[in-house]
Amino acid sequence: ATRQRHLHRQRMFNKHHYLTDMKPTTRLQKEIARYSKGMSGLTQKQKAYAFQHCFRHYAHKTKGGVITCMECGYSWKSEHQLAETICGCTCPHCGQELEVLDTRKRVIKDNEYFSVITTCKGYQVIRFFFASVRRKVKCQAVYCIDEVVQRWIAPNGKSETVARLRSMSSYYYDLWNFSSDMEIRQNKGQMAYDIQPVCTYPVIRTIPELRRNGFNGNFHRMRPYALFVAILSDVRKETLLKCGQINMLHHFCNTYADMQEYWPAIKICIRNKYMVKDASMWCDYIRLLKGFGKDIRNAHYVCPTDLQGAHDKWMRLRQIQMEREQAAQARRKAMENERKFKELKGKFFGISFTDGQITVRVLESIEEYMEEGKAMHHCVFSNEYYLKKNSLILSATIDGIRIETVEVSLESLKVIQSRGVCNENTEYHDSIVALVNKNAPLFQKRLGA
Repeated sequence: ATRQRHLHRQRMFNKHHYLTDMKPTTRLQKEIARYSKGMSGLTQKQKAYAFQHCFRHYAHKTKGGVITCMECGYSWKSEHQLAETICGCTCPHCGQELEVLDTRKRVIKDNEYFSVITTCKGYQVIRFFFASVRRKVKCQAVYCIDEVVQRWIAPNGKSETVARLRSMSSYYYDLWNFSSDMEIRQNKGQMAYDIQPVCTYPVIRTIPELRRNGFNGNFHRMRPYALFVAILSDVRKETLLKCGQINMLHHFCNTYADMQEYWPAIKICIRNKYMVKDASMWCDYIRLLKGFGKDIRNAHYVCPTDLQGAHDKWMRLRQIQMEREQAAQARRKAMENERKFKELKGKFFGISFTDGQITVRVLESIEEYMEEGKAMHHCVFSNEYYLKKNSLILSATIDGIRIETVEVSLESLKVIQSRGVCNENTEYHDSIVALVNKNAPLFQKRLGA
């Protein structure tokens, strides 16, 4: 009864805290599940390689100059303390190259992933092992290694994942239940199975289909699983690999970009032996060309000698186009407000006064607000001053040349602000403000009408 209660608690824990297994249903899953059970463990040579290359190896140094190898536990007196601290040392007992740690910490633990690339019954298999080490001063290091994930890839690029149970954590992916079985697992969005090992066993075995599709042992800084699935499942990515378009292969394997959108242009690059060195910029460039209606099957456009320069040129043109579109949209929106503007400000139309040198007049249309804002480089138009209920905008000029834009409060009949080009005050600023305030009765008269 006690054991039954224990098993029940364990099942409930697994149900709520671990990713559950998936029962094999398809022919592919059943076949992989059967083959996986017959996979042999790591050889002693493979384990030795994993322990040697997955971890850094340390020596512990005391203040008295005693150095202890944290691999075998052997201790000796240091004769070249500074050199050994900087350059490391070699254990005279086990011959291991060591990094010297001048620390009071006596126990050091590390975890890393190790992978083996092999084949089984016509499938490409990538096996991932969780390696750990516990080092304690004056003790021999204790290493452990357990298999946690297998990625099985069929010759057509379809894949399945065989793995142990893993805790459902958003922050930690290496919380494996080592007592669970290696079984088919769901891999939808589970980053835990997309492992980047610290090292891979150098002797790899690959299926003939991979070699046929262009793989020659060079992973081109890509994860083996991603590269294998890409070139087995997509003939276009296979073509990129065979043609040496590695940067473009990286881009389409690591992003959600629609490759079909660029494929006609890619074929032109391949035909003209044009190597794309910055795929992200090149794709942006092709989208710009398409936006302007250019022929992306024309090598003159698709294969620029200076990609950066060509990209920047069309980017500037696109920026100008967008500014024009925005200006046209703003104009249309403003014109829709013309009637409302006239209702608000129409009673003040025609007001104009001068002191003999400076002439001030009310702006009488949204078009005039637009021209004023453009000429004076300020926001009188973009911030829709023409719709502000309690203010009136006037333009101060000398001999027809705009000097400042004036805003008058319709409540106090005083100047709120008067701005020249780029919101700077001019030498006429005080004269303009005084002139407008002097003629405030004109506004008062129109308000009472």
